Amino acid sequence: MSLPFMTAAEAAKFIKNGDAIGFSGFTSAGAPKAVTSELAKIAEAEHAKGNPFKVGMYTGASTSDMLDGALARANAVLFRTPYQSHKDLRAAINNGEAPYYDLHLSQIAQELRYGFLKKVDVAIMEACDISEDGTIILTTGVGISPTIAHQADKIIIELNHHHSKSLKGMHDLYEPAAPPYRKDIPIYTVRDRIGTPYLKVDPKKIVAVVETDLQDGFAPFTPPNEVTVKIGDNVAKFLASELKKGIIPKEFLPIQSGVGNIANAVMDSLGKNPEIPTFTMYTEVIQESIFTLMKEGHVSFASGSSLTITEEVLQDMYSNMDFFHDKLVLRPQEISNNPEVIRRLGLITINTALEADIFGNINSTHVTGTRMMNGIGGSGDFTRNAFISIFTTPSVAKGGKISAFVPMVSHHDHSEHSVKVIISEYGIADLRAKAPIERAKAIIENCVHPDYKQLLWDYLKLSKGGHSPQNLYACFAMHQQLQESGDMRNTDWSKY
Repeated sequence: MSLPFMTAAEAAKFIKNGDAIGFSGFTSAGAPKAVTSELAKIAEAEHAKGNPFKVGMYTGASTSDMLDGALARANAVLFRTPYQSHKDLRAAINNGEAPYYDLHLSQIAQELRYGFLKKVDVAIMEACDISEDGTIILTTGVGISPTIAHQADKIIIELNHHHSKSLKGMHDLYEPAAPPYRKDIPIYTVRDRIGTPYLKVDPKKIVAVVETDLQDGFAPFTPPNEVTVKIGDNVAKFLASELKKGIIPKEFLPIQSGVGNIANAVMDSLGKNPEIPTFTMYTEVIQESIFTLMKEGHVSFASGSSLTITEEVLQDMYSNMDFFHDKLVLRPQEISNNPEVIRRLGLITINTALEADIFGNINSTHVTGTRMMNGIGGSGDFTRNAFISIFTTPSVAKGGKISAFVPMVSHHDHSEHSVKVIISEYGIADLRAKAPIERAKAIIENCVHPDYKQLLWDYLKLSKGGHSPQNLYACFAMHQQLQESGDMRNTDWSKY
């Protein structure tokens, strides 16, 4: 059959009010861009007529302004899962206008297949190539693409000519069977491939192919500053010490790193530390710092679910595919984040905390316990199953008015049982084999900003007794003080 080429506006008309849509990609990489913008226009037009128009949204992770932003501004979000980072969508979520449920990224695809979630009606996917027999070559992000393609009744393809067809062969697409027929996932080294380099669908389900030439639109990350450089250096120092002790084998272990400015600074420090050998990555997001480390010989291979890189780095990759093609693989996120594989490979995981308490519990998602920031993402997948799990955070925010370290986290994402090491610009708190009071002393002494050290020591004195000493009257006093005066440093324990 011939492929049904049409405009984005024509393709968007296949989507109806109440449909659940699955989107390809992971971050803006590989996410559709043209049809979603037209879908937002349809929603706005229907709302102007007084008609309802909202759609459910399943994604790999965060997306872009042309997807999350456009649909949020059009008030077209019926529900959204599992992760987001757009300011307009975040505002809609926190205002109660866009129902959102947070979910570990390794779980979204299988929960769709299990029937826990509403079935996908329409899949919108970005490709760099497609054949009439339904063979699809994805672009720079995979996410949940195999699952939504197989589950959807209708598939819309955005054929993005901005991406090179030389991506063919970089993907490794694999879906585990459902229990009780699931077998082991046979990834024994970071380089192992277990699936197909293409996605094959029933061509009869493809209702539209829209040609585009659109960039992912990633802005460069902020260059490392004094704080992020110190955090990165402390991570490298810790890992070099573990290597010297023989805890990390001499061959080293694969690294997983979160996304953002701190993650880039950490990667930079690992590359600069002469005691860290050449290493591999088994992660979600392959950032541009990894490309630099590959060129310098510090990273030999990277496995992930997306290439979250600027246009400059993307075009450099396309110009040097002979170098990069055998050093990269893109997988579905239920494989990149799979607990079985993470534990087997022995990953060193490095993620960012929004807030930590003095016993090692981590808040990754909610500002002051109530307002969603982005979501848990894959941090839980990696932390719980790591060889060594590390969380990094600057010790303070908002010019020192907010301490990243508090008596009790205002929202609980990762428990003290999974968190092995916490690192700030001030130092390293190794929490392994420590009782709660010992963890508290290690965190306060090594990681807390000087403006808050005595405040937290005084809190410990106030909290006597029990295995994990807490004062339930005072444990959120720093948060209350922030709401009342705008500065946690004004906390006064004397009234407790």
